[in-house]
Amino acid sequence: MAYSEEFWAWVYSHIRENPYDLRLRWAGKYPWIDDAVMQVECRQRTARKLSDELKCHTFRFPTLLSAEQSTSDELAAFHASLLPSGIKVLDMTSGLGIDVLHMARHGESVTAVDLDERLVDALRHNADALGLLDKVTAVCADSTEFIVRTEERFDAVFIDPARRSADGGRVFNLADCRPDVTSLLGAIFSVAPTLIVKASPMLDLTQTLRDLPGTKALYVVGTGTECKELVAVVEKSRPEDSVPTITIWTPAYTFSFTTVEERESEAFYCVPKAGDYLYEPSEVTMKAAPWRTLCSRFGVGMLHPNSHLYCSTDRIEGFPGDRWHIDRVVPFASSELKRFARQYPKINVAVRNFGWTADKLRDKLRVKDGGDLRMIATTLQGGGKVMFVLSKD
Repeated sequence: MAYSEEFWAWVYSHIRENPYDLRLRWAGKYPWIDDAVMQVECRQRTARKLSDELKCHTFRFPTLLSAEQSTSDELAAFHASLLPSGIKVLDMTSGLGIDVLHMARHGESVTAVDLDERLVDALRHNADALGLLDKVTAVCADSTEFIVRTEERFDAVFIDPARRSADGGRVFNLADCRPDVTSLLGAIFSVAPTLIVKASPMLDLTQTLRDLPGTKALYVVGTGTECKELVAVVEKSRPEDSVPTITIWTPAYTFSFTTVEERESEAFYCVPKAGDYLYEPSEVTMKAAPWRTLCSRFGVGMLHPNSHLYCSTDRIEGFPGDRWHIDRVVPFASSELKRFARQYPKINVAVRNFGWTADKLRDKLRVKDGGDLRMIATTLQGGGKVMFVLSKD
């Protein structure tokens, strides 16, 4: 359908209203009203993650699901940065096309393939509205058939396989995703020498490297509080015995290491005291698991092999996670538990390798979450249990 000025004027005049109420009040008044309400709802749901696209007044969402499942501008810009500018890229699972648009902005010429004609039509419209139509070719096709029959050759292929089975259940193994990239490696490398795979953060890193031989770099991508995805850069000509780089990537920091470095690094242990610093790896770092490497790179000591907490007497910069000042070290003893609430009626409770949940410990201490202080209860190398009262450094 044509998207008239009247259509877009209605969308922006109701942009802050409740979509459910809009559907009830405006049902049947215009032939395009359902689509217009969907544009309002999609804009509300993606206002933060798609701020670049939504600067375009006529950016079009073809379905609500495509908006919910789309990657963010921040992550799409990261994906595009993995490619040299000015190359030819094939995106085998373009979806809403946020990655496509960012690659086009980055200078690539992108052929975008998707099975859903609604998504393909919307991508053509949005590429045109954003002034990128000369960089984007949108194709409605099964990408697994497309790479077999195409005579084109590309510099790189990008793929984000769907992580749901035919019955709608979530899947996490690469071989269970659609399409199965592990069975398509030969076909993909017949049209391009480089493959970039965006995959679930639930995947095991070691298994992912086995599934994708030729991986040059594996990125564990996320924010400071959440692991969002794994991204593998795979090369056709990569020697089988080469060692891939594993990189923790967040908007705030990056940290790279190899499995060889991790294996050869030596861990050492420490017993923290008041006045020291405690280091808590981020969720992204926890996923990458560079436990010994953190010791050797930063000179910080482990508390216990299973606690994944570190400490130092001096303030260390650049650690991929949070740094806390240790205000007190409280033994885990009944006498201390009884008087803890009198000193800290409000404190944010967490546990690591402790044997209790945070809720159980909070109830036992009779404290409430809140305030500026944090308490982490954990187990030390010798088996003793302690509670650290921490302030943000």
